Amino acid sequence: MDLTKEQDTKTEHLQLESDSTMSQSMALLLAIACGMAVANIYYAHPLLDALSSDFSINHSTIGIVITITQICYALGLLLLVPLGDFLNHRRLIFGQMLMIIIALVIVGFAPSKVVFFIGIATVGMLATVTQTLVAYASTLSSPAERGRIVGLVTSGVVIGILLARTFSGILTDLGGWRSVYLTSAALMLIMVSLLYRKLPDVEFKRSSLSYPKLLRSVLLLFAQERILRIRGVLALLIFTAFSIVWTSLVLPLSAPPYSLSHTAIGAFGLAGVAGALAAARAGRLADRGLGQRTTGIALILLLASWLVMSLISYSLLALVIGVILLDLAVQAVHVTNQSIIFTVRPEARSRLTAAYMIFYSIGSATGSIASTNIYENFGWNGVCLLGASVSALALLFWAITLHLTEQIGKK
Repeated sequence: MDLTKEQDTKTEHLQLESDSTMSQSMALLLAIACGMAVANIYYAHPLLDALSSDFSINHSTIGIVITITQICYALGLLLLVPLGDFLNHRRLIFGQMLMIIIALVIVGFAPSKVVFFIGIATVGMLATVTQTLVAYASTLSSPAERGRIVGLVTSGVVIGILLARTFSGILTDLGGWRSVYLTSAALMLIMVSLLYRKLPDVEFKRSSLSYPKLLRSVLLLFAQERILRIRGVLALLIFTAFSIVWTSLVLPLSAPPYSLSHTAIGAFGLAGVAGALAAARAGRLADRGLGQRTTGIALILLLASWLVMSLISYSLLALVIGVILLDLAVQAVHVTNQSIIFTVRPEARSRLTAAYMIFYSIGSATGSIASTNIYENFGWNGVCLLGASVSALALLFWAITLHLTEQIGKK
């Protein structure tokens, strides 16, 4: 089989990693780069009402903007991220980031919804550079610190997703929704110049597989690695719940009795950041063999968060607390998932990342389109019931599969 041909490279990877280390400043730079890249596919969340008005798209179907982006993100995961095991990481990162800048400019100047959808779909596909950066950070870090580094860099991803709402809300109120994407293009260009000066060009043993075989090997990973399938399903469920709340949240907050501005709605992302930062220790816990326990506790918090958020009609403070709990839980499970699966096949880390994140993208797309439809027909209570059901399913799945994965989680 194609993957077994690479087993002779595993020892070389492990030897390389045993001597690898990463400075805190480099990890922070990669975290910021990840956050900026992934934020581009979430800027639209608090802008759905503005995009609906500008391009004459019904509220019941405006969630398609997020769904298209996530579908293209999934395609990028399958087609682009595995190249990290095949091409020079540094060149791959720069190439994708430069192309995403061009796509952002196209979105910012889009004269019609067709051009907008083409541009935003391209942004979605190229934003997968985030996962190339995560896999690259994992390669640079030693086994003893991998959970901590992955936790730090992945925190940048989640914080980028959440701050995207604050960023886009403020800029939309100041200069319209187009200014969001044009400003992001400028900031991405600055980040590219920083990475060009700081990012080390590390040589590592590359895959000997051809590109078609490399893509086929991603599918083989699903068949061969049980822990990938289990942790992938958990990712699908937690990010479905994550997307359910963040896609539909703008709708009740922008409507009476609250009628909040884009800036105020975007500020709720700050509450989510607090939750994501609180989960930063999840990687350290995984390094100590507590990944399964961390997952269970986080999933219980995820389920509880929906009960708190359902009280939005009584208090916005309840919504803030619920958002903090939800993002803490999602980030803790996400970091733990990646920390565990990265131990499986060091020689195929980019492909493992791609395979795992496909589940994430499917979950995000599903949550986006489902939440706006549920809100249109059943309101915020329907959204909370949907989110709680998905979260309960995730907790049940974890409990059923616990005995199958607890030994791997203790590594």
